[in-house]
Amino acid sequence: MNPVIEKINAAVKSAAEKCAAAAAAADIEAVRIEFLGRNGLFPALSREMGSIPAEQRRETGAAFNAGRQQIQQLIDEGVARFAKGGDESAIDTSLPGRRRPVGRKHPVMEIADECVAIFSRMGFVPVSGPEMEDIYHNFDALNTPADHPSRDEQDTFYFPDGRILRSQTSPVQIRVMETHEPPVRIVAPGRVFRRDTPDATHGMNFHQIEGLYIDRDVSMADLKSVLLTFAREMYGEKINIRLRPHFFPFTEPSVEYDFSCVVCGGKGCNVCKNSGYIEIAGAGMVDPAVLKNVGYDPEKWSGFAFGLGIERLAMLRYRIPDLRYLYENDVRFLEQF
Repeated sequence: MNPVIEKINAAVKSAAEKCAAAAAAADIEAVRIEFLGRNGLFPALSREMGSIPAEQRRETGAAFNAGRQQIQQLIDEGVARFAKGGDESAIDTSLPGRRRPVGRKHPVMEIADECVAIFSRMGFVPVSGPEMEDIYHNFDALNTPADHPSRDEQDTFYFPDGRILRSQTSPVQIRVMETHEPPVRIVAPGRVFRRDTPDATHGMNFHQIEGLYIDRDVSMADLKSVLLTFAREMYGEKINIRLRPHFFPFTEPSVEYDFSCVVCGGKGCNVCKNSGYIEIAGAGMVDPAVLKNVGYDPEKWSGFAFGLGIERLAMLRYRIPDLRYLYENDVRFLEQF
């Protein structure tokens, strides 16, 4: 057999074995240098071609070109393999895996999710609605008088087309009642917007969760039971609540409700202004006018509604003195939760 062809075949076999056994990109480069480099085997064989008999040159040239192409293909495949991370010499498989740092829930979202979970266990279904609302759903359907201060442009964000950024999540209750027959038991968490000057306890956008329960023979006792159950689920069994008469356009009778101070346990401190209680939000029995606006018969159906400020709940849970800390995106603050 032609000795040059024998060398070519042996070189292809050797290159294939070395590429298969390569453990790093450097091993592939060594194969290239050995067979195709300037001082490698194939350049040396090309110089021997002149000594081959004329009748064998055609066959030898074809074998030379085919062998060189096969080795080049092996090298290209090896380079591609290690370019995709196949360099096993850089990986110690005996080491434990490294966990990637991941984010965590914002304290406001953590409290919101916990509120939804608590009310869900009491049979309330979470629903959502648009943040950009119309005046009817935000004010008119909720029995809000035309001269009510909350309608003023100093309190609510208006758009030129008459729409507004919702100032409460109560419009969600109206939209649900418009499309569902009673009984209804829902909670509506979401972001709301008001033209307040930001300070330690106020912001221009914040989060609420409102609840609505419509059924036959619903009473204030049912409302108090739900609020007390929520308070103790959120802050512990020692929490008590109290209801104080108030006025809201969409509930009658209306109350403001307080939780016993989570800091002093109701004994009186600077946080609760020595009263033993902390104001939480408002609630009441749904006004018959609101029921009529959505097509419910107030002689047949009754219900209650309540609202909670999620940021306020978070501030009480985590002893946060200033609402603005929640939105400054200070990693040192957020990493504590």
